[in-house]
Amino acid sequence: MPKTLAYLGPEGTFTHQAAQIFTTHYTTDSAYKLLPCPDIPEVMEAVAQGTVEQGIVPAENSIAGTVNITADLLAHELNLFIQGEIVLDITHHLLSFTPDLAQIHTVISHPQALAQCRHFLKNHLPHATILKKESTAEAVRLLKEEKQTGTAAIGSLASHLHYQVPIKYWHIGDFPHNQTRFLLLEKNPLPHPNPQKTSLIVFPQANRPGQLYEILGVFAKYKLNLCKVESRPDKKELGSYLFLIDYESTLPSSKLQPVFLELKKVTISYKNLGSYPVYRYKDKSNH
Repeated sequence: MPKTLAYLGPEGTFTHQAAQIFTTHYTTDSAYKLLPCPDIPEVMEAVAQGTVEQGIVPAENSIAGTVNITADLLAHELNLFIQGEIVLDITHHLLSFTPDLAQIHTVISHPQALAQCRHFLKNHLPHATILKKESTAEAVRLLKEEKQTGTAAIGSLASHLHYQVPIKYWHIGDFPHNQTRFLLLEKNPLPHPNPQKTSLIVFPQANRPGQLYEILGVFAKYKLNLCKVESRPDKKELGSYLFLIDYESTLPSSKLQPVFLELKKVTISYKNLGSYPVYRYKDKSNH
């Protein structure tokens, strides 16, 4: 039977592209069923409940930063494990059936896409009403369905091709080198023979001087290169935080037990989300 891979839908989202790329280029499993979900929590909950084998969700953008709902669900609510990371180049376009830019009074898209096109919106559509949707493709789908005059959506080339909504402005992102990390999630940990990165959620001890220094010192001692350190509220009280830490390592977690033993001494606890490969996909056909 084919595996089911849930993703943030509908068809035409960047997450849908990541799912297609993973199943086409980066897995030996021959059969996959792709299942669109309306939002990120539904994707992750489907994996946690075992109704699907895997899920793909956006985790971090090079411009807008961490996708908070993904990080918070991994930290606080769900026991899921990362089995891979897919990195995609992100290109945004303005799609609309309205012929004249001056007639556009409403722009709809995902909050991350809106944030990544802030300069374009400020310079070209300063008076437009901004409406947030669950995904870029959902915005384009609604535009196709309702065909409202004066409304535009920020979406991808894939959503343009799928929903046949004209592109009025190409490449409207604020920065040309825009990339997003997508995480491949499973319910159970699965050791990978060739990991490149490990992700941890670290819960520090009581708020005191030097706490973060001690935590980072463990990784420095074992010469592990950190590629991400970020604080997030631990949802206990104002000013109380946990840390999201990613480090580069070709060794599986089983070979790094001394690191984890020392980490235990300087923290309340930590959550190992897995050691996994990183797939960097370059789409030469993208405009």
